[in-house]
Amino acid sequence: MPEPGEATELRTALLRLRRTSGLPVVFGGLSSDARHAPIAELSGARTSALRGLVISSGSGLGGKAIALARPCAVSDYPSSRHISHEYDTAVAAEGLRSVVAVPVVVRRTVRGVLYGALREPLTLGDRTFDVAASAARDVEQALAVRDEVQRLLAATREQVSDPGAGPGTWEDVREAHRELRALAPRIVDPVLRDELLAVCGRLASASGPERGPAAGRSRLAPREVDVVACVASGATNAVAAERLGLRPETVKSYLRSAMRKLGAHTRLEAVVAARRAGLLP
Repeated sequence: MPEPGEATELRTALLRLRRTSGLPVVFGGLSSDARHAPIAELSGARTSALRGLVISSGSGLGGKAIALARPCAVSDYPSSRHISHEYDTAVAAEGLRSVVAVPVVVRRTVRGVLYGALREPLTLGDRTFDVAASAARDVEQALAVRDEVQRLLAATREQVSDPGAGPGTWEDVREAHRELRALAPRIVDPVLRDELLAVCGRLASASGPERGPAAGRSRLAPREVDVVACVASGATNAVAAERLGLRPETVKSYLRSAMRKLGAHTRLEAVVAARRAGLLP
């Protein structure tokens, strides 16, 4: 079953699809396994006929999109000869005729399907296809970020709890901390984001060196910590900007502010001071 945060990403993408395409009905679902996607989110529907409908790979228009891993469309669903018709009853109950289905594909694995539909038999244009594909990409990127966060969280939990971690391990921890902090602003799910930031806090406080007099006194804004974490990995302002989705000038401003708060005069001093203050591992 999709996580709550994944449902939020799907709902947001569908609403954007409806708004930007002008299609009166949009719906979709994320995969419950490799071959099935239950319809969980609808916007513009007049009935509940589609809700909970489980789309199987190869069946109907959405199943065809799942099986082929590419967008598919029909101009008149009930009479189309290019799809199977297992779901005609639900489609007819909603009065859908012209339909496009776009798979959500993450690392070559289909993770769900999005639909847009009209209640009249018209050929959908290239713009509609482009907007639907863009909505699917939004979901794909969100799922890819969640996957990466889960991977990093799993990899770091054991390291954080290992009191005998050596220098090499702590370099891995520092890199994981930087990556997690860079991903945090892209997480919509508040539960997952809070867990991510909590793990970052544990990583920052568990590295073991004695804290200096600055410990506990320096208070950096989240983005200032993100920038200093990038600097600690050797990144230039331009590279840090690319990693964090910021402009280089913004990174420079955050770094200046962080250095002032940490009482540092160089980038290296800022990193050392941040580690002494328990802000970085």
